Amino acid sequence: MNLRQVFVSVLMFGVAGLLLFMYLQAWIEEQHTEVGEKLQQQIINQDFTVPPPGTERRAAWSSSAPSGLSKHEMAVLGSRHWWGKADPFGVVAASLVSQLSDQQKMSESPLGRFRGVYLPPALHPLNKSLVKGGQWEEVDITQEKRRTFLHDFCEKYNNRKKLPTHLAHLVSRIYVEDRHKVLYCEVPKAGCSNWKRVLMVLNGLAASTHNISHDDVHYGKHLRKLDSYDLKGIYTRLNTYTKTIFVRDPMERLVSAFRDKFEHPNSYYHPVFGKAIIKKYRHNANEEALKTGSGVKFREFIQYLLDSHRPVGMDIHWEQVSKLCYPCLINYDFIGKFETLEEDANYFLQLVGAPPDLKFPKFKDRHSSDERTSTEVVRQYLKELSKEERQLTYDFYYLDYLMFNYTSPIV
Repeated sequence: MNLRQVFVSVLMFGVAGLLLFMYLQAWIEEQHTEVGEKLQQQIINQDFTVPPPGTERRAAWSSSAPSGLSKHEMAVLGSRHWWGKADPFGVVAASLVSQLSDQQKMSESPLGRFRGVYLPPALHPLNKSLVKGGQWEEVDITQEKRRTFLHDFCEKYNNRKKLPTHLAHLVSRIYVEDRHKVLYCEVPKAGCSNWKRVLMVLNGLAASTHNISHDDVHYGKHLRKLDSYDLKGIYTRLNTYTKTIFVRDPMERLVSAFRDKFEHPNSYYHPVFGKAIIKKYRHNANEEALKTGSGVKFREFIQYLLDSHRPVGMDIHWEQVSKLCYPCLINYDFIGKFETLEEDANYFLQLVGAPPDLKFPKFKDRHSSDERTSTEVVRQYLKELSKEERQLTYDFYYLDYLMFNYTSPIV
């Protein structure tokens, strides 16, 4: 073998070695990325799994659980606490990490791979200096009870002070009104359309809530969300603005969403959700139903909701409030309820110094001729379900019931 052949052989081996190194490096990075993404998604979804609990752990959970819960609520919370199923606050992960030293947390725990975010103090007094008149006394007392209840529940159920996840993910449903320093977390089917109208008026984008159409509210993109700001902007607003959330009885909200999206013509929900639901859950479906997705029945909708292998993903209109607004992490200053929407909203407007002539609108945003979704309406829809389906539907929203002190439905 001459010198030239030796040189060519060495060069070829060198190139082959370089290519092999690059391939291995890319493969290793890909594996790290996949692992990191899975860990991050687990943390965001807080879907941890732990070994079957023993008697001592169940007893420990019972002694630390929030007071005033029924036996069924204790059972549901206890099983999810230890098994980690759909736990939005990562209690299991927190309990594991709390047993490690600070150095171990950074070097051994998967949570150490992510930078945590620190949120504002859990509960502080409302600034009531702008409230005028004495007619708000009862509303204020109710508000303080709600704040205290949620605070106490979160203190007992969620012991983390640092969040190992992206802050932008937690605030992605929060709308910002800078003039009056308001943060509003959108909960669909709990007065959100009219709340967006109010925010637009507060921000000087409209003179009256009555002049704003449904399309302008939902598709006009006139309002900014908190995740559109940089990190400093998010922190500043979380620490200095008045944060509010308006919620609704979970079953009423669910039925209201179904009636709105599936019992009226809809160019999005019928072809996207309706077709998939009918195809999977309706036996012997006719071609027209499969083609249009119209005519979904409530029981079929519930089958989709409870299916761990849904043919189409979740939607904000029936997603749990605990996963939309993270009430134990964002630390809302004001908790309004749809059941007392008008008085709660108008008291809140007083708190933030809104113009005296601005009142929360009473009109129904869409399908104004329909009967509002009430307790009696919900009862009629629930009759279509078996007892087991009703129980599972309640379990699906169990955390929303507990957080906001709603009465458990008779299932």
